[in-house]
Amino acid sequence: MSAATGPHTLLVIAKEPVPGRVKTRLTPPYTPQEAAVLAEAALTDTLHTALRAPARRRVLVLDGTPGPWLPHGFDVVPQVSGALDERIAAAFDVCDGGPALLVGMDTPQLTADLLSCTGPDGHDAWFGPAADGGFWALGLADPSRAGSLVGGVPMSTDRTGAVQRLRLAEAGLTVCDLPLLRDVDTAADATRVAGLCPPGSRFATALASLAEAVR
Repeated sequence: MSAATGPHTLLVIAKEPVPGRVKTRLTPPYTPQEAAVLAEAALTDTLHTALRAPARRRVLVLDGTPGPWLPHGFDVVPQVSGALDERIAAAFDVCDGGPALLVGMDTPQLTADLLSCTGPDGHDAWFGPAADGGFWALGLADPSRAGSLVGGVPMSTDRTGAVQRLRLAEAGLTVCDLPLLRDVDTAADATRVAGLCPPGSRFATALASLAEAVR
C-alpha cells in the first residue's frame, strides 16, 4: 500500500436506503424497514470514513435522493440507467483527471487508511476483492479508461471479482491488490462485519439495537 496521499477523486456508489429497495437479502430475518435502517447506517459510516480520507474531491454517485444521512463535503451525481457494470463505468466519467477510487456502501468496516491507497505510487489500478467473489473497491490512475475496463464484466456473481481483476491484468495495467473485505449481504455477513467495525460505528450500533428489540 502506498503512502496516504489519497486519490484525486473518491467515489461512493450507493442506493438511497429505501425499504424494499436495499439489502433485500437481509429479509428475512429482518423486515424491509430494518434492512433499510442497516443500509442507511452502513452508507453513513462509509461516507464519514470517506470524509476522513485524503482526497481532492468526494462524490456520491446515487440511485435515489439524498437524505439527512448525507454529510457536507460531497458532490452528488445521479447514477445512469443500465446494468451495474455500466453504472460503475459511468461513475468514473465525473472525474476531472488524476487517480480515482470507487467504493460501495456495503463495507462499513472501511477505514480511512484503506481509502488512502490510491495515489501516484506507480500503479495503474487498485483492486479490493470481496469475500463473496465480488469487489469492494476499484481504483484507476486513468479514470477515462473505465468503460473498456469495466464494461461487460458480469456483476453480482461469485466470479465477478476474478473477471474484473483479470480484465485489468489483460489490459496491461500494474495492479495494487487491496485487502479482502466482506460485504454486508446476509444476516450472517452483518454480524461478522459489525464485529470488525471501528468503535462508535453506526452500523454496529444499529445492528445491536435491532437485536435488543427482539429480546
